[in-house]
Amino acid sequence: MAKNLNHIDLSYNSLSGEVSSSFHVEGLLNLVNLDLSYNSINGSISSVLFTLPYLKSIRLSFNHFSKLEEFTIISSSILESLELRSNDQSGPFPKSILQLGSLYRLDLSSNKFTGSVQLDELFGLTSLSELHLSYNNLSISWNASNYDLLSIPNINVLGLASCNFKTFPNFLINQSGLGSLDLSDNQIHGIVPNWIWKLPYLDKLNISHNFLTNFQRPMTNHIPNLILLDLHNNQLQGPIPMFHQSVIYLDYSTNNFSSIPQDIGLVVPKSLSHCSSLKVLDIGSTQILCGFPCFLKYIPTLSVLVLRNNKFHGTIECSHSQADKHWKMIQIVDISCNNFNGKLQEKYFATWDRMMQDEVDVIPDFIHTRNKDCSYYQDSVTVSIKGQQMKFVKILAIFTAIDFSSNHFEGPIPQVLMEFKAIHVLNFSNNGISGEIPSTIGNLKQLESLDLSNNSLVGVIPVQLASLSFLSYLNLSFNHLVGKIPTGTQLQSFQASSFEGNKGLYGPLLPEKLNGNRQDELPLQPACERLACSIDWNFLSVELGFVFGLGIIICPLLFWKKWRVSYWKLADKILCRIFQRMYFEYATDR
Repeated sequence: MAKNLNHIDLSYNSLSGEVSSSFHVEGLLNLVNLDLSYNSINGSISSVLFTLPYLKSIRLSFNHFSKLEEFTIISSSILESLELRSNDQSGPFPKSILQLGSLYRLDLSSNKFTGSVQLDELFGLTSLSELHLSYNNLSISWNASNYDLLSIPNINVLGLASCNFKTFPNFLINQSGLGSLDLSDNQIHGIVPNWIWKLPYLDKLNISHNFLTNFQRPMTNHIPNLILLDLHNNQLQGPIPMFHQSVIYLDYSTNNFSSIPQDIGLVVPKSLSHCSSLKVLDIGSTQILCGFPCFLKYIPTLSVLVLRNNKFHGTIECSHSQADKHWKMIQIVDISCNNFNGKLQEKYFATWDRMMQDEVDVIPDFIHTRNKDCSYYQDSVTVSIKGQQMKFVKILAIFTAIDFSSNHFEGPIPQVLMEFKAIHVLNFSNNGISGEIPSTIGNLKQLESLDLSNNSLVGVIPVQLASLSFLSYLNLSFNHLVGKIPTGTQLQSFQASSFEGNKGLYGPLLPEKLNGNRQDELPLQPACERLACSIDWNFLSVELGFVFGLGIIICPLLFWKKWRVSYWKLADKILCRIFQRMYFEYATDR
């Protein structure tokens, strides 16, 4: 290796095995940056790295390093950034890190570190600006009585998810420079303190997956820098924080907002219409009771809208001025499991421009929220796809889905939907949709999942359906379809259950016992009732486990969360390389 080498970047390759002994790190006296992230390298991290006099950045994230050798720092060390995220590091927290006096960024998240960590000690690193300790087996504590508040470093980014907190850390009150805070997946009970809204530079707050019940009053009505707020999976009631127009991501799903005071009502706040930069809005499973929030049409940047499993009612028709507004960026709309009704008018969908684009015209990218520290928050949403509930942790900009299932819609399938060349998921099940399946459905070349079950569709199954080469899930059961099931490679791959309950259908895919009076014998089960028993994607690892060894793989995946996280990250990397159409990561259950 050249002794004058300043930068080594071998990230995002397929490097594996241990770092070779021929890699003489001690000879790289002028090395400034080392990046080996996103590989499959294992073994120990050499302590020699920390003796290099000019080394400022070490990036080893997303590998399989199992040990960080204890080291002694030379007094002139200028190491500023140490990133070991998502490795197999185990054992106690490495105390040697406390010697890195110039360190401003430390990321040890998603490892297997155990034992206790005193934040008092870490805050002795006076330059520390970004700290990530999420998803380890650490017990983190602090001694408030010993704090000289002026000596605590001014943290800008703090990731303490899944750190076994029972309360909000009180030292945060004086962190005036805090911009990003992640306290998700802890065991925090009670109220959200009002001081959290007074942090002047807070732009990202994730306190999801806790046991929060309410907000402390009085609440600050103006949060000027907030662009991301994730409160999902709590037990929150009462009023929700006011929104600033700069907000991009809001997730209030799976809470108990049924007790919202009368002065607000069980409605979607109209103040949302002022959030002109909003991209993702998820208020699913919040017991909201109102009509369709037409004012959301005034948000041109909206990409993901989830209203599922609430008590919305009435038609989705909007006034003329609102109907003319274009949702040019909308790509996921889920209003399933509500009480919407009426006919599906062509004009409802005519302005959904993104879904009409050819996939080749869209630059592949993930929808994400960028923070001021140039890091990204992976936007996520749960979508009913291929008969199951899946949580998309990464939403690709070319992925599109419409889910209007389990409502009271009626009338024919709008012809304009047959122009949605980019649609991947279409679900109108459990409604009163009538008429025929349009023969132009063959235009939907990207369609992967089609569910029209439990409706009143008539006529024959169009032969064009057999030409959809990406179609991997189809459910036309319990309608009034007639004629022979079209033959074709794609349709022949589906089970008989995809066509059952249609008295007039026949063909080799539909045995006689599934015809006749089956539709009268089976009561229809609303899809919303099935949500509670839908398959948790983590437990689908059982199927894969038969390949890799049932006893060795399945038990750890089922009972140890950290193993599941690592397993799915590895699976995601492999699948994305093999299958170019794999555009999502599976979320681990929390």
